[in-house]
Amino acid sequence: MTPTQTYLLLHGGGGVHTMTPFADLLADRTNSLVLAPTHPGFGDTPKPAGLTDVASLARHYAEMLDSMDLTDVTVLGNSFGGWLTAEIALLGSPRVTAAVIVNGIGVEVEDHPVTDISGFSLAEIQAHSWHDPSKAPAGPSPDIRALLSYTGPSMSDPTLLKRLGDVRTPVRVLWGESDRIVDPEYGKAYAAAIPGSTFTLLPRTGHLPQLETPEELFEAL
Repeated sequence: MTPTQTYLLLHGGGGVHTMTPFADLLADRTNSLVLAPTHPGFGDTPKPAGLTDVASLARHYAEMLDSMDLTDVTVLGNSFGGWLTAEIALLGSPRVTAAVIVNGIGVEVEDHPVTDISGFSLAEIQAHSWHDPSKAPAGPSPDIRALLSYTGPSMSDPTLLKRLGDVRTPVRVLWGESDRIVDPEYGKAYAAAIPGSTFTLLPRTGHLPQLETPEELFEAL
């Protein structure tokens, strides 16, 4: 059967390997085209000079959807990919019919800052990112250099929370209750800024629901 829907999955600082297992699950369970690209600059991929911030990367993906002539696209992003998803939703592309922000970063919420992991060991990152760190798979540390090349050192945009009021695409915000990178109150503020969005808390889940509790994430979609 020809896929009738497309999912564009956008990874966070940990790289595309944090998203590919969930991409496989979606492809297996749904009659959908599932795209899980590596952001330019991550994984030693080339990064065009024009990609200098999150907004320019969002336009890059919107242009990609145009070039592929895709419609009925659900964009789902985790962490940095969640911020990127928000920026894509702000573009208002008619090709994007839904957006899902999963433990996104990018906004600034008073008394709930994004945890700065730049000096953390892999074990410390996992302790902050997983409800049960013992289940974290072995793998490389997040690509902080590639991440900061888009986000800047603060890993946030002070204008984003206010700009989210202009989103007209249907948005769901999903959050792991045990996230210590961006806590649930941060997630609730993210959702509250987006008109008509819904907020769902995922139990026994940290910053990476697509890896730690993929079945629960899938059901929440």
